[in-house]
Amino acid sequence: MKSQLFSPYSIKDVQLKNRIVMSPMCMYSCFTRDGKVTPFHMTHYESRAIGQAGLIMLEASAVQPEGRISYEDLGIWSDEHVDGLKKLNERIHDHGAKSSIQLAHAGRKAELNDTIYAPSALAYNENYQTPKQMTEADIDDTIEAFQHAARRAREAQFDIVEIHGAHGYLINQFLSPLTNQRSDEYGGNRTNRYRFLSQIITAVQKEWQGPIFVRISASEYHSDGNTLDDMVYLSQQMKKQGIDLIDCSSGGVVPAKISPYPGYQVPFAEMIKHKANILSGAVGLITSGVQAEEIIQNERADLVFIGREFLNNPYWPKKAADDLNTQIQAPTPYKRGWS
Repeated sequence: MKSQLFSPYSIKDVQLKNRIVMSPMCMYSCFTRDGKVTPFHMTHYESRAIGQAGLIMLEASAVQPEGRISYEDLGIWSDEHVDGLKKLNERIHDHGAKSSIQLAHAGRKAELNDTIYAPSALAYNENYQTPKQMTEADIDDTIEAFQHAARRAREAQFDIVEIHGAHGYLINQFLSPLTNQRSDEYGGNRTNRYRFLSQIITAVQKEWQGPIFVRISASEYHSDGNTLDDMVYLSQQMKKQGIDLIDCSSGGVVPAKISPYPGYQVPFAEMIKHKANILSGAVGLITSGVQAEEIIQNERADLVFIGREFLNNPYWPKKAADDLNTQIQAPTPYKRGWS
């Protein structure tokens, strides 16, 4: 049987050569603290494109400087970031991979010495500073920042953008009743808590006509957090707004003990795909080609997002193909080693 993992797959007008996505993973490698692409980023991402990933997704890239997780994060808050990102995309595209960037804001999880912002003035834990509760003007500024980031992503020639709504960062903080204690139109019931993300989606769509993904934390690992029904509802709302795929991760909203195991987050992707009737991406300790193929063949998700395995092996798709006794085209300089 032909591998579905290594079959081409189209989302809107973007065709991926396979279903393998390099998951966004922060590298904390902008040591001059300007958010610009460095030689490390060029090598890091290009090597995974040579390794035959279908889609390379860049790490969380801050839409505002105060929205960085750390001072060493990549940024897309300034037009000065576009040139480096465009050059990086040229390198990725040279190897037949498509590219994406994760538009992000850390909110109360920004580990900075500056003022940080959140929907409510609640610190993540005793080691984090207490954020400033965002005013409506702050909210408007951040929504506008996502819009400008989408324009820069287009100018830098990305193929797909992902909005980071997971892991307890700013958008997730608005979505969750654990972190959103507002009494205005951005707080309270789940419709109000969705308003911030809804307005960001609308703003991004003003500048971006290609595929848009949203990463969510499908479980908050807390009895008072969003339920699975809430996450299905939110995914349905995103589909109505034109979101193409939900990237299903979990956790990070509040401190919680998680016991991961191979494929532990795949059921979230399966649930969202079928209950919300939207494309989904599976992530979380997917380590072998057989495991990834099973996810695709059994329609548990539409794409598989590979994180740690890509850190361990830039050529993980070759390993996955070997697992499946499937031949994939080797980069010309590597044919002697891959045949």
